[in-house]
Amino acid sequence: MDIKTLLSKVDHTLLTVGCTWEEIKTICDDGIRYQVASVCIPPCFVKKAAEYAAGRVKICTVIGFPNGYNTAAVKAAEAAEAVSNGADEIDMVINVGLLKSGNVAELEEEIRLVKNACGGKLLKVIVETCLLTDEEKVLMCGVVHSAGADYIKTSTGFSSGGATLHDVRLLSENAPNGLKVKAAGGISSIEDGFAFLSAGADRLGTSRIVKALKKSEDSNGY
Repeated sequence: MDIKTLLSKVDHTLLTVGCTWEEIKTICDDGIRYQVASVCIPPCFVKKAAEYAAGRVKICTVIGFPNGYNTAAVKAAEAAEAVSNGADEIDMVINVGLLKSGNVAELEEEIRLVKNACGGKLLKVIVETCLLTDEEKVLMCGVVHSAGADYIKTSTGFSSGGATLHDVRLLSENAPNGLKVKAAGGISSIEDGFAFLSAGADRLGTSRIVKALKKSEDSNGY
């Protein structure tokens, strides 16, 4: 696998509190330059970023982020507004409390409501693997697939841990046919990126791969 293939799997991400339009614009510029899968940005910047990018890079945003305890109706409304503003992909955070309480049917319905609100756009479901047992992670593979989502995603990067190779392998091995895996949180280098793809991820949520390439190019005078 070459670097171009790696970049095509990257959701180049900026979700820090206090990020500015100038920083989002740079993320978009870098996403276009390096031909990444998408740029993943806060919902408040989606409309402006979609107009700025003008189709040159896909716009991804987050719903119920980062804690996931908004109501299902609020998440669906967030998703619908994001799509209306130009989002191409949606990453939603599940209500982990529903899972921990055993309300799996309600959790599946939440995901289904958001998927319906996406209007055919790609939906990735963040299950926050650092808070789950292996049994819950395997269970969520089936729930996410049954609800019609496209990806199961490991992490927000804002909880107690991010993606691990163990979790990506586990999700990949238990994902029903057609469900893909996104690894996010703690992917800190190009080498990490290749390792997570080899473990079974099809997308990577990170800003550090593009940053590493830019640093390498700068140091070589490009």
